Amino acid sequence: MTFEELEKEHREALFNYLLYLGDDRLILGHRLSEWCGHGPILEEDIALANIALDCIGQASNFLKLAGEVEGTGRSEDDLAYHREAIDFKNIIMVELPKGDFAFTIARQFLFSAYSHLLFEQLQHTNIEELSALSSKCAKEVRYHLRHTSEWMLRLGDGTEESHQRTQNALNDVWMYTGEMFEENQVEKRLFEKGKSNESTQIWNEWKKIVAKAISKATLDMPEDGYMMSGGRSGRHSEHLGHLLAEMQILPRSFPEAKW
Repeated sequence: MTFEELEKEHREALFNYLLYLGDDRLILGHRLSEWCGHGPILEEDIALANIALDCIGQASNFLKLAGEVEGTGRSEDDLAYHREAIDFKNIIMVELPKGDFAFTIARQFLFSAYSHLLFEQLQHTNIEELSALSSKCAKEVRYHLRHTSEWMLRLGDGTEESHQRTQNALNDVWMYTGEMFEENQVEKRLFEKGKSNESTQIWNEWKKIVAKAISKATLDMPEDGYMMSGGRSGRHSEHLGHLLAEMQILPRSFPEAKW
């Protein structure tokens, strides 16, 4: 079915779910773009820029569909550039400062493993538009996961310094990973009608992928403990406000500008 066939209640849930998908990738793409011109080697500088472009392209598609589902005339640009921080639905992990190269790789690896499993399942949703977008994203994310998995191995099983930096990065970012798998009312509302997938269902598979890569890289799996959350409901860190100020200044300064 198409989203136009959904009942009003489920259409609103789908709108918010699309914001989850779009905002995660928009903010993470912006963070990755900060490496442009600053990568450790030229080849990786280009690779990170390409992954950033993939994320922003995915965000554009999800936010465009979100605007169509909402039905008030808002475009993907409106949703990206003319919302306040409290209106963004991204998880906190993606808005954290880029840190050193090990932190960026560790975060991207953990998020890519999650995205890989998520899009593999969302391809089978019975909402045609979401299924089609997920199929396209799945192909891109498979590369992201492979690329970052290789870097986890190089860094973890590399020099003493690269090993320690990567272990520190994993330890630091781990407390933000739980938010990817939180059960929420939006997914419940969609899933009860067979229209989406609950992120909690992919937790075990994600753990297997991550544990295998971490072990191969001679790193230690961080222990589960307190998990930060709140991003889905608009409770963000101070970092998001600074990021949005930079990202949104041009369209807000010149709202009528045409490219």
